[in-house]
Amino acid sequence: MRLTTKGRYAVTAMLDLALHSDKGPTSLAGISKRQEISLSYLEQLFSKLRQRELVKSVRGPGGGYKLSRDGAEIYVAEIIDAVNESIDATSCGGAGSCQHGEVCLTHYLWSDLSDQIHDFLSGISLASLVQRSDVQTVKMRQDGRELESQAAETDDSFKNSPAGLDVIQASSL
Repeated sequence: MRLTTKGRYAVTAMLDLALHSDKGPTSLAGISKRQEISLSYLEQLFSKLRQRELVKSVRGPGGGYKLSRDGAEIYVAEIIDAVNESIDATSCGGAGSCQHGEVCLTHYLWSDLSDQIHDFLSGISLASLVQRSDVQTVKMRQDGRELESQAAETDDSFKNSPAGLDVIQASSL
């Protein structure tokens, strides 16, 4: 089976979006930080996801992205298809030219497997993934790390501000 980084990252980003949908629009920078996916790569993926009407963009302060419809109505296969990714287990990319330009002995076996995988992923919604306890455990860990990072940044900013320097100097006395 050939499911490349593009498809995996698109599903990961959409799941992150679904997990954080209760907080309003989600920034790509937030997804990038939590999922360790480059911001420029996410921008490319979300352009395709927006074209396929899986996400909506919200402009302005506090803007970002949100799901275009309920997570129960968005399926993993649909996300993978949206970023022009194919789920294909054949060695010929489904073209039927596996062996000297003709179908090989096992072409239809691998083609049927590809169809089964696509059908399987067509039955898994973002909402069903959000409800999984293992997904929730990972979300809590990632959100905890994000809060720790934000607290450290705030602490560093305070220490380097004039008011912070006064507090540090006063505590040294």
